Amino acid sequence: MKILGIDPGTIRTGYGLVEEKEQNLVCICSGAIKTSSKEDFPLRLKKIYDGILSIIKEHSPDAVAIEELFFAHDVKAALKLGHASGVALLASANLGLPVFKYSSTHIKKAVLGYGRGEKYQIQKMVQAILGLSDIPQPEDAADALAVAICHIHNASLEEKIEKSYDRYA
Repeated sequence: MKILGIDPGTIRTGYGLVEEKEQNLVCICSGAIKTSSKEDFPLRLKKIYDGILSIIKEHSPDAVAIEELFFAHDVKAALKLGHASGVALLASANLGLPVFKYSSTHIKKAVLGYGRGEKYQIQKMVQAILGLSDIPQPEDAADALAVAICHIHNASLEEKIEKSYDRYA
């Protein structure tokens, strides 16, 4: 299973591709699609959309997992983040990929074991889980990798539950 995790943002949209191989998680790639606040907003959204399309076409993930918007400093910021999330959803849907959304708390529970944690803790756990020599940079890439890890853990748990139901059916 190969999952593209996305941490939407209008300045930086983090992405991270994680593959599960023989019950080990492997980082295929990670980074951030960067835009400038000096660019027109529609052009920034297009850059995010094109970047996600390019990553999907190059790596052919099985699904996309996106962090849901849960907090913004103000209404304008929330709307902009919603737009960035929307273009990520659209790029994924246009290529026929299933999309899963996870809250920040759910992601932190999957990676840290509890729902409250600092950015640095997430970066360190992502590094440990994926066996990386360095902490993933920028933070947005680490967050996107955490989203992908969350989905893989969630899918594995659902599979185990289904198998246990099948035994008793």
